[in-house]
Amino acid sequence: MEVTAQEVAEWMVKEIRSTGTLYQTDAIEYVKTHFGEQFVFVNENGNTSLSKEVKKAFRKLHGGRIAWDRDGFFWAWT
Repeated sequence: MEVTAQEVAEWMVKEIRSTGTLYQTDAIEYVKTHFGEQFVFVNENGNTSLSKEVKKAFRKLHGGRIAWDRDGFFWAWT
C-alpha cells in the first residue's frame, strides 16, 4: 500500500503530542526508514529536509499548535 505525505504528517503530530517535541534529525531518520526516501530531500543548503508535501500536510494538521524551533532544530507543541 502506497504511503502518503498525509500519513507521514499524522505520525509527526502524534509523536509531538505524546512526547512534546520532535527533533528534525529523528524525524528524518524515522521517515526514511518507515515511510520511504521519497519524503525527504537535500535542500539548497545541503541539509536533509522533509518534503514540501509532508510539511504542507503537517501545517494543515496542527493548525498552528506546533512551533518550529530554528535554533534547536525541533518542533514542539505550543
